[in-house]
Amino acid sequence: MLTWPHPGTDWAEILDEVEPVFTAIAKAVLRFEHLLISCEHVVRVQELGQTLNRFAQDQGFPGRVIAVPAPANDTWARDHGPLTVQTEDGLALLDFRFNAWGGKFPWEKDDALNRHLANAGAFGATPLLKMDFVLEGGSIESDGEGTILTTSECLLTPSRNPSQDRTAIERLFAEVLGADRVLWLNHGYLAGDDTDSHIDTLARFCAPDHICYVACPDVSDEHYSALAAMEEELQEFHQRDGSPYRLTALPWPDPIHDEDGHRLPATYANFLIINGAVLVPTYGVRQDNEAIAILEEVFPDREIIPIDCRALIFQHGSLHCVTMQIPAGVVSP
Repeated sequence: MLTWPHPGTDWAEILDEVEPVFTAIAKAVLRFEHLLISCEHVVRVQELGQTLNRFAQDQGFPGRVIAVPAPANDTWARDHGPLTVQTEDGLALLDFRFNAWGGKFPWEKDDALNRHLANAGAFGATPLLKMDFVLEGGSIESDGEGTILTTSECLLTPSRNPSQDRTAIERLFAEVLGADRVLWLNHGYLAGDDTDSHIDTLARFCAPDHICYVACPDVSDEHYSALAAMEEELQEFHQRDGSPYRLTALPWPDPIHDEDGHRLPATYANFLIINGAVLVPTYGVRQDNEAIAILEEVFPDREIIPIDCRALIFQHGSLHCVTMQIPAGVVSP
């Protein structure tokens, strides 16, 4: 799922730079999976549907694109998109509340986007269940076996769910996500991050027993202390059988700044796992090749596809942040 940028978003001034990134992501995905795109501009979403369907057909996969006009404030599908769970009655889409990371930006259109898509038939007969809880997809990582990895700085921020403490959140995750373990990181920091330390910028499950994470080796860097403390926490985490996790450190990219000198949140942890491949964000810095090589070792059975995401970080997110995966059986063009 991709929510396409348009002139009414904060991308307006750099649309010419960012749309090619979305197109590269879309074309990479279409080699392996169906694609659901939405855009507020009706003519634009029709053009995209036609163009991307032609591309998919040329690749031998006709009809892989479903394109839906729908209002949106922004493009961060990871956070406003639905979370899918397997229930006794089949798949269900959970439509959590979205308030732009604690009310930092306008959010009303994004919060209603999933309902627009459902009303347009994008999710077929799969039920969309409204959840009265603010939760962004980028704030949680699942191992697929009942363990959730998250950060306390994000989930316990009062501007999201002020009446919910750790115990209440863990109870909710058990009830609606089927999670019987929650691993809380109390450290972690990425300059330029608007999300209050989303886990998908810091540490990711690569397998139920394996976590990749960002590490900062430069003691003079502003990130060093927080990320060193996060690394220690990860080393202390244990799997269900009591054994430690396999841990793989990802490279630390050279600093990238905007025109005002503010540091931007470049992170290689923001990769996207799809069927048969892993899309890896790159930023035009010397560590890109090292990140690609490491992830080739981590995912030897998948094609590693680099996507130049330097334009994305100028709005403080990256590749995983603009995408949301939806299981087979939900979306059907």
